[in-house]
Amino acid sequence: MPSVALSMKGQVTLKRDLLAHLGVKPGERIEFEKLPGGELRVRAVRATGTIGNFIGRHAGKSKRALTIKEMNEIAAEGWNDDA
Repeated sequence: MPSVALSMKGQVTLKRDLLAHLGVKPGERIEFEKLPGGELRVRAVRATGTIGNFIGRHAGKSKRALTIKEMNEIAAEGWNDDA
């Protein structure tokens, strides 16, 4: 089982093979779930929105412009080009 050292700042760096196993690239997010017995479950965060949801709002489908807050929320959801 791979192990990593904890830095003085309390950070860990995952090895490339572990990141590849998760299917994540630099800038993408991972999440941790606390399990009993001091264990953590690590998984890649998958985007839930679609690019169409974002762009579609700007293609005349809405008579109202998006607010900055709405744009930020849509961008935070991310999108999946496969959807």
